[in-house]
Amino acid sequence: MATEPEPQGPASRRIGPPTQGGRRPGPRATGHTAGLSTVPTALPAVQPLPTKGGDSTPEWLEPAMAANGIGSFDWDIRRDLIEADHRAATILGVAGSNLSLSSEAFLALLHPEDAPVVRRRVERAVAELGQCGAYYRTVFPGGALHAVRFRGRVLADAFGRPSRMVGFIWDATAELHKREDADRHAALREDRSRFIKEAARALSEAVTVRDVARVFAELPLPGLPPDGLVLAAFETGRLQVLGATGYPRETVANYDRMPLEPFQPAAEAIRNRLPIFLSSRAEYQERYPEAWPKAAAAGRSAWAFLPLVASGRTIGLCVVSFDEARELDADERTLLSTLGGLVAQSLARARLHDAEHELAAGLQRVMLPRTVPSVSGVTTAVRYLPAGSGLQIGGDWYDVVPLPGGHVGLVIGDVQGHDVHAAGIMGQLRIALRAYAAEGHPPAAVMARASRFLADLDTDHFATCTYAEVNVDYGVVYAVRAGHLDPVVRRADGSSAVQSVVGGLPLGLSADQEYQVTRFSLDPGETVVLCTDGLVESRSMDLDTGMSRLCGSVAGDLPFADGDPIEALADRIANRAADSAEREDDIALLLLRWDGPEGGLAAQQLRRRIGQADLARVSELRGELRDALRRWGVAELIDTAELLASELVTNAIRHTDRDAMFTARLYREDGREPRLRIEVEDESDLWPKRRTPGEQASSGRGLMLVEALADSWGVEPRGSGKRMWFELTAGGEEN
Repeated sequence: MATEPEPQGPASRRIGPPTQGGRRPGPRATGHTAGLSTVPTALPAVQPLPTKGGDSTPEWLEPAMAANGIGSFDWDIRRDLIEADHRAATILGVAGSNLSLSSEAFLALLHPEDAPVVRRRVERAVAELGQCGAYYRTVFPGGALHAVRFRGRVLADAFGRPSRMVGFIWDATAELHKREDADRHAALREDRSRFIKEAARALSEAVTVRDVARVFAELPLPGLPPDGLVLAAFETGRLQVLGATGYPRETVANYDRMPLEPFQPAAEAIRNRLPIFLSSRAEYQERYPEAWPKAAAAGRSAWAFLPLVASGRTIGLCVVSFDEARELDADERTLLSTLGGLVAQSLARARLHDAEHELAAGLQRVMLPRTVPSVSGVTTAVRYLPAGSGLQIGGDWYDVVPLPGGHVGLVIGDVQGHDVHAAGIMGQLRIALRAYAAEGHPPAAVMARASRFLADLDTDHFATCTYAEVNVDYGVVYAVRAGHLDPVVRRADGSSAVQSVVGGLPLGLSADQEYQVTRFSLDPGETVVLCTDGLVESRSMDLDTGMSRLCGSVAGDLPFADGDPIEALADRIANRAADSAEREDDIALLLLRWDGPEGGLAAQQLRRRIGQADLARVSELRGELRDALRRWGVAELIDTAELLASELVTNAIRHTDRDAMFTARLYREDGREPRLRIEVEDESDLWPKRRTPGEQASSGRGLMLVEALADSWGVEPRGSGKRMWFELTAGGEEN
């Protein structure tokens, strides 16, 4: 009696334990399938159930089932009680309304040839908490045969044990007759042709080796539903099981990574690249006596060993097995051989994909920093999300570089392209940029040197990049942008905004490119967010929309997290990107929060070394001084302090050949106004002289300004060199 293949849902693919003779046990609790252990020879009495005012079928489904003559059943496995509605009773040949009977009574209604098949299917579904279905013939009281089709699913209780099987039943006599007439073979050939097309489509969509194994295990072979399937790869004389269904775990484990002996049918199939078909246990034992004892324990009675050959090389093996002895005809053998060829091509492609993916992932791990260094005063968080397709590798990178003087450098960049070449260039550029920054070069010089380095490589690739140097003591950021995105800043109140940074050409386009520096300040607790364009731009999302979404993700209350809130913020941004269907590119994400000095209060001292030839630092120093005085709450001193500090610093670097050290301190004493003291130290023994310049003189007024505007000033020797200083009192009278 032909039966339909079992559905291969997730639950039904579980492998249950075997029993003697190859029969599977019932549910794990004893007594659950006592009614399935034997088939009684006599038909027991069937007791009608009271209708209770109608069937238990949902009202919305009842009209459709009634119109199609479909009945329903519910088998309580623990009580071994099958309850069916009146249509199911009629289909089974039992007159009356609803009925109730045991599983053994139900099996007694079936044709003796079909009862064992149904029994085996139901037992396997119960053991695996899966589905089952079949055609079978029922014997009516008058001896007439009718074909019936059923489909059921096993439900588990709260402890994962099988408790019920529910399903549908309908009259399939017409279908059975159709299968038994002269057109049955033509229909079967059509089914097999359709199966090959569907199998080819499913296997072509399988990307990884795991996908191939899953698709293979779910293939419903038409006309010859197998009881067991095994897919294995062949390497270095061993078989590695990739996927299996219909076998207990311990049986699969016994064969996994097993060295192939020459007397095994699998070894012969692989060696000769030809399938081997064994139709019975006796044939297996006769042809392969040495391998038979181990194979006998699996309880199968027919086998097909299909070598998987791709590009003239055997890469694996498919094993198709049956519980009952079976002589496969020519069409069935052709079908299985064709399936083996499809699986071989798909497996070869998937193995190549997995190898490339592993290479790409390993290369990406090597190119990106393994750890982000910890720098006192700031907290950082990084994330990297590979692209959703292809090699999942690109040129996106991030870096955090500790700098001299307690500063820290932030790097985010993206090399053009999404291949191993782009990743290699990214690695070289990351190392070069890190070296330039660590040498102490200012941000503009770091970016210019990196651009020259990439141009000299002559790779036909360019890169976008943002480099920011953060003064950890005062929260001042000096940012340079080379064709990259502006950073986003999260303020202490939870708001966020795009921080505009002057841009330049991407790296590598010009060896002589110069870049401008943009300075902005952070208050304690504020965060800078740097990212690559994969986070904010795609074919379906323009850049403005993406930046707006990013600001929305950065702003607002931080999600709850056991660790640091900046990690929770990074997770929120990354998770929203990972869940987006619009994401097409890989993403690098770098966050830095300025924690401020200990206690979370703004520093009351500003100290900075000014290089003798680094006149640009004077302008930067003035900006830092303005920010510091505003943060310290003495903004009224900004103009005077900036003017006098510039005079002292300029005087020191113009009249000496050494660096100068600038220090600003704010003193707060009980009962007195805050007092600002600014000092400039140099190593020259030449003391300044107060002059009276003429009306047309362009210099010589520095000390006059200091004397006129400062509350007090002076010059002090300090071993080698001197220290010039002045003081201003907040809230005092203007000079």
